[in-house]
Amino acid sequence: MKRRLMLGLLTASLYAGLLPAWAGPLRERILERLQERRLESSDEQALLESGDTEKARTPAAARVLRDVAYGSDPRQRMDVYLPPQRSRAPQDGKASERAPVIVMVHGGGWRHGDKGAGAVVNNKVARWVAQGFVFISVNNRLLPDADPLEQARDVARALATAQGRAASWGAEPTRFILMGHSAGAHLVALLNAAPSLAAAAGASAWLGTVALDSAALDVAPIMQARHYRLYDPAFGTDPAYWRAVSPLQQLEATARPVLLVCSSRRDDSCAQADGFAARAATLGVHAQVLRQDLSHRDINQTLGQPGAYTQAVEAFMATLDPAVARRLAPR
Repeated sequence: MKRRLMLGLLTASLYAGLLPAWAGPLRERILERLQERRLESSDEQALLESGDTEKARTPAAARVLRDVAYGSDPRQRMDVYLPPQRSRAPQDGKASERAPVIVMVHGGGWRHGDKGAGAVVNNKVARWVAQGFVFISVNNRLLPDADPLEQARDVARALATAQGRAASWGAEPTRFILMGHSAGAHLVALLNAAPSLAAAAGASAWLGTVALDSAALDVAPIMQARHYRLYDPAFGTDPAYWRAVSPLQQLEATARPVLLVCSSRRDDSCAQADGFAARAATLGVHAQVLRQDLSHRDINQTLGQPGAYTQAVEAFMATLDPAVARRLAPR
């Protein structure tokens, strides 16, 4: 695919260069289209990639439970990172003392990605596990084996399983936060918009959701206009299905609070976030947009590093529950 694209761009470039001077407007349109194709190709590749070939690291003092199953498929697995004081956590104790939980879903265009990628895990685990959170990184089935709606149901099953086992990890089942990047952000945004979808898989209510740079919050208008080719195998051609997998179209008044992080370098991402927040406001649902001058990849990879971006995400998380706020307080 890359080779065909490069040959097409080269041919068009040569053609544009051979046009006579009087064909200036046509030449300019060709050059503008070439630039658009370059940007589209670059953006689409970023959306497809998980963002990092580096593997996840486990802090020396922490413990990780790898490949905890929540279903029979080999992709229905999650890694559970436990804070040091929870390595042998009792199942009893006050709920206020039990750990809050972050459930993270990787990106990759609904087709690629892995729970063990460094960009998905490393900075987040280093930051929040040290503060006493349990951090869970989830795999789910992918295209072509499972469409995005089934993928969202997988995430809901993972959430339900984790809530059911939370006490054994020293965690509090009512103190979960969903988080996802790119395609994973779409999946958690869909569950957050329609908690009934998660409830059907056995999941209980969670505190709120952090969606990291999804540009697929209102699917129907995307599919009716020029769009990334990766959306075609994900969303198909059926308008009814577009509505079923569109967080904005599925938005319920019972939706949990959501933070929509978007890259200000991508017009589509922030426009989608703004549209979703406006619709949420009409239903009395709290939806906050956080613009960041970061690439799509860096919105995921740098979260957890010290700085204003991580602090802004933590400020939202702190509003969800007093016990979460205490964990995030400076020490």
